[in-house]
Amino acid sequence: MNKPHKQVKITDPLAADQLINIQLNSVVKTEVVMPGVVTEPVLSVAVGAASRREGRSRSAGWAYADLKSRLLANSTSATGEKGKKENYLLSSTSVRSLFISCLLGIGLLTASCGSLPKESADAQSQSRASRKGSGATPVDVAIARTDLLQKSLEYTGNTTPFRIVSLRSQVEARLLALNLDVGDRVKLGQNVGRLDDAILMTELKQAEAELAALKSEVARATNQVSNARADVERARLEVVQAQADSQRQQNLFKAGAIAEQTAQQARTQAQTAAQALRAAQEQMRTEQQAVAAAQGRVLAQQALVAQTKERRSYTRLTSPITGVVTEKVTEPGNLLQAGSEVLKIGDFNRVKVVVQVSELELAQIQVGQSVQVRLDAFPKEALIGRVTRISPAADATARLIPVEVVIPNNQGKIGSGLLARVNFENQTQQRVVVPQTAIQKQAGAAKAAAKEQENRSGTLFVVKDTDGKTKVATRAVTLGQKADGKVEILSGLQAGERYVVRSGKPLKEGDTVGLSILSEKQ
Repeated sequence: MNKPHKQVKITDPLAADQLINIQLNSVVKTEVVMPGVVTEPVLSVAVGAASRREGRSRSAGWAYADLKSRLLANSTSATGEKGKKENYLLSSTSVRSLFISCLLGIGLLTASCGSLPKESADAQSQSRASRKGSGATPVDVAIARTDLLQKSLEYTGNTTPFRIVSLRSQVEARLLALNLDVGDRVKLGQNVGRLDDAILMTELKQAEAELAALKSEVARATNQVSNARADVERARLEVVQAQADSQRQQNLFKAGAIAEQTAQQARTQAQTAAQALRAAQEQMRTEQQAVAAAQGRVLAQQALVAQTKERRSYTRLTSPITGVVTEKVTEPGNLLQAGSEVLKIGDFNRVKVVVQVSELELAQIQVGQSVQVRLDAFPKEALIGRVTRISPAADATARLIPVEVVIPNNQGKIGSGLLARVNFENQTQQRVVVPQTAIQKQAGAAKAAAKEQENRSGTLFVVKDTDGKTKVATRAVTLGQKADGKVEILSGLQAGERYVVRSGKPLKEGDTVGLSILSEKQ
């Protein structure tokens, strides 16, 4: 009347076996002390019920068969014991009730076993069907993909500007204004601040006044030179006149027209005029030298004026490069000494990364070599840098050598202090990489004959779907380098093709295979 499979549901096979054993043991112990046996029709009914449920729970049927054999053996041994017949008559009713309860328990177990999930039953049926089917060999299948056989080491470093320039005060003055802050962009020559120039303005005015005085002195000396030149010209004319008079007097004296004394006086006057000319010429040269000295003082004062103007121009702070303000050192109102730092400006047109490289890797690095750089701040961008400097000095303890790498930053989005990962591996072509277990080994004499070709050629099985069946085909491939249980395929296998990684038994051309649960799906 009841439906046991809806009331009791045991999904654990271990619990079901324990319950069966408990009930069977109780019945067997009862039958051992009772000489009677259960009638065959009852057993037949029980066996028939168990056999009908064999497809759902074989373990329950086997348990019942064992029960039947044990009860029959106990009943046979009990027929020879005449003295216990009365006990059998008295307890036959209880035996039947116990046996019926046992049958009900077995029915509950078979019902519970029959209520297993549909997926498990389907999987078991498929497994039995595959074992009874065409005998396909189970294989692990993978899809060929391109990759690098060995991953090269990455070195980490921080990004820094290609150069950092400190903007400093060149004069002693008070900082009146500062127009920039950290992060602001500046251009070459841009005005970024102003210093107090009152003292320098006073010095400039004094220098300009002194220059004006010196220029006046040069004018006076030049005028004196002009006067001296006029005196020289007058003295020269007097000399000419005196020489002519002396010559005429000499001629008259020779003719006897005048006395000798008169001729001597004329000669003396000519000599005196010549002496006066030489004195005038010397005075002119002296005045010319005075002019040159005055002009020299003027030039010196002009240089001093220019210097004062230049120092005054230092009160206007301008950027020495195009870049970004990285640090603000002082504030307006502070008194700055000559050389005091005001701002730090970084050139971010290019970014520099310094990494510490092991001495074992130094032989593979050269100045000018292209390297791959990845920034954690921009994980989707691959940058190409260039080695610009290799330090000649290594750390004495760690044996690490600083290597400087410069990467372009045309857009200016790479800042300072970002984590950079530098890979010195050259740009190499990625090839198809497969496990070495997929390469078929040569056997016997063929193996010895192909030993030289082992590193250059091999065979593997590719998987093809033909007429609704999955079959394998032998494929000859050319092998490349080997490392970490993997091998490069230079030719013979294209990316995206399926191949056998391992199989349950040796394969041959055209064998039908079944894909294991470890196989990759397309």
